[in-house]
Amino acid sequence: MPRKRAASSVVDETPRRRSRRISSTPKKSVYFEDNDDLEGQQDDDYANEGASEGEKDAVRGADEEYDGEEEQLEDQNEDERPRVIVLPLEKLRELDGVEYEDTRLHKNTLLFLRDLKENNRRVWLKSHNGEFRRALKDWESFVETFTTKVIEADETIPELPPRDVIFRIYRDIRFTKDPTPYKPHFSAAWSRTGRKGPYACYYLHVEPGGNCFMGGGLWHPPASQVQALRASIDERPRRWRRVLNDERFKRTFFAQRMGGKPKQKQKQKQKQKSKATKAGGGGWGRSDEHEDDQEAALKAFAAGNQSNALKTKPKGYLADHRDVELLKLRNFTVGVKVEDDIFTRDDGQDRLAAIIQAMVPFITFLNRIVMPDSEEEDDESSDSGEGDGNAGEEEDEDDF
Repeated sequence: MPRKRAASSVVDETPRRRSRRISSTPKKSVYFEDNDDLEGQQDDDYANEGASEGEKDAVRGADEEYDGEEEQLEDQNEDERPRVIVLPLEKLRELDGVEYEDTRLHKNTLLFLRDLKENNRRVWLKSHNGEFRRALKDWESFVETFTTKVIEADETIPELPPRDVIFRIYRDIRFTKDPTPYKPHFSAAWSRTGRKGPYACYYLHVEPGGNCFMGGGLWHPPASQVQALRASIDERPRRWRRVLNDERFKRTFFAQRMGGKPKQKQKQKQKQKSKATKAGGGGWGRSDEHEDDQEAALKAFAAGNQSNALKTKPKGYLADHRDVELLKLRNFTVGVKVEDDIFTRDDGQDRLAAIIQAMVPFITFLNRIVMPDSEEEDDESSDSGEGDGNAGEEEDEDDF
């Protein structure tokens, strides 16, 4: 029960109307959880702990200004009629003979996201609430059916309801210069614990206009996981090379960064090897070519994760470390752009599932490092010896 304020010794003769407000600045519960979900965990940057004193003062100042405005409103005449703002509801788009289906998105859903990007305001969304609800329902049904394909590709992914996989559309704008209240895209993430949790995930992003993509991995992992990943890079470099050089994985995610023609390069190397064999050179230059090809995949992976990578080598590692570019990373993700119409095609989910399948060994590998199972601890011993890491490769690949 709140403590009562002691009565004043001086009686004020002027009658004052008591405010109906309980408190102008209620105390925030320690159990409060932000409503805005993380985008690949990007919204962690807006946590209160990371805000500067200036930002916090600005928030407090805004609260005081809000309280002052509220007190002025209370002092107005109570008999004054409240002002009502009428928002005309827009008519829903025509279906044009195309019904909504669970296995693909309707073109109206993509059109809604385009309109939201151009009219990212609360008033606009309220007036288009019907279109928003219809688009959101379409996205939820698409995600629910696609979840079965994700589970077929990776049996460690549980069957979760859409609400545990889909990110909310609302943005946290407390500590950002961007005032737009909504994300102009739909997104979802599948991991062993849904969109949240410590596990590497598969991520799907729908943003019409050339910004749709599918990817996965660990985005902004905590410091403990980054340390485990760096230790793995240092102690088991051959495993990283095997995973990042998987042909299907490399063809799906590194084709553009490695020149865009992996198949053509492979044919050229085969011709060069056959010529060397005919000339009596045996396998001369084979190990050098193999090593160069492996390093190209590592460079492509590091180049795709430079958004918050360290500028210099991390503490405890040599500056001339063989894999210093990997050691600098603080994100461990891959991604590939997809066309907008892949979501409206009859075979769209199958095409997206093929990307998931190419990513499964990579996601499994990351999870074994950051969240190892008890039965897999013996498999995490350090690589020993030199060479290209072919020894024991068959046995390791079976585990994937």
